[in-house]
Amino acid sequence: MSIERQSFPQFFITAEGECPYLPGRRERKVFTHLVGLEAADLNDVLTRTGFRRSQNIAYRPACEGCLSCISVRIPVARFRASRTQRRIIRRNADLVAEERPPQVDRELFHLFRRYIESRHGDGSMASMTMLDFAAMVEETFVDTRLITYRRRLDSEEGPAGELLACCLTDVHDDGLSMVYSFFAPHLPKRSLGSYMILEHILRASRRGLDYVYLGYWVPGSPKMGYKERFLPQERLIDDRWLLVDRD
Repeated sequence: MSIERQSFPQFFITAEGECPYLPGRRERKVFTHLVGLEAADLNDVLTRTGFRRSQNIAYRPACEGCLSCISVRIPVARFRASRTQRRIIRRNADLVAEERPPQVDRELFHLFRRYIESRHGDGSMASMTMLDFAAMVEETFVDTRLITYRRRLDSEEGPAGELLACCLTDVHDDGLSMVYSFFAPHLPKRSLGSYMILEHILRASRRGLDYVYLGYWVPGSPKMGYKERFLPQERLIDDRWLLVDRD
């Protein structure tokens, strides 16, 4: 029986591998396929239960003896930007955001390679080719968009110029999920990673959506520490979304 014709999704467990977040830990994942006409609905349900999407796979950590990966989402109506975050928004007021279909080109790939080589040169994505990058972006059966951010030229009404950042984003029935983001590494004062999260919160609000899903927060992992700065937020603990406020 093909995956598309099954009434219920089949779930599988990966073999153990090295944890990318915490040294000395081992990881494995439970996953299922997101294909066919019901992929979008299944992705909505699984995202609410802590799964993430990668191409046509939805996965969730299933590590023996470890529960460090905690799904995080921002409740849009409750969120209030901090003073630092408001400065980040002002600092990037010259950026123009554009929502487009998930299709790659050389400009996007060039930005992606610069980001990976600067931030994750020793990681698993360091060897990705343009074909690999195209698969990551374009292989989707769900409602996926590329949100690009360009520096505005001349005036507010003028054309947008240099591509500075991009986010691969899924549109759910209750929110936006930031699947993967990357940005120009030579502009640290702009805090482009944080800016994209703040812009997605505004974007979700304009669309009447409740949440922005940020993926996993891993206490003790420097790679994931930035997510705890977006408060209030909800964390999925013991299969319940619990609100964590500034207090």
